[in-house]
Amino acid sequence: QVQLIESGGGLVQPGGSLRLSCEAFGLNFSEYSMAWFRQAPGKERVQAAAISRGGVSAFYLDSVKGRFTISRDNAKNTVYLQMNSLHPDDAATYYCAANWLPAYWSSTYYSTYDSDYDYWGQGTQVTVSS
Repeated sequence: QVQLIESGGGLVQPGGSLRLSCEAFGLNFSEYSMAWFRQAPGKERVQAAAISRGGVSAFYLDSVKGRFTISRDNAKNTVYLQMNSLHPDDAATYYCAANWLPAYWSSTYYSTYDSDYDYWGQGTQVTVSS
């Protein structure tokens, strides 16, 4: 059974930092590109960041560029999202997602379409408030 378990959310003041973690169980982690999506109340879910299988390439939502960093440790089956200089607009539930890719696909590929993602975590809440 595949599970993606997020952790690291919480309450932080504007300008603060958080690091989210997502540990994967039941899948061959290195075969999956990974992503963090976020959804604020009353808003659509959007992709905040994505990382290729090999960790070589990454995508960032324009509004988080320069503040967020996605990384992965394939030995630990874990993907991270380091979030710095947090704004109240960053407050949302953050979801980890995994996209399986055939071995012959480029190790630099990641998808920006949520429909491509095969597995999702339950989400971790991030609140940014003073």
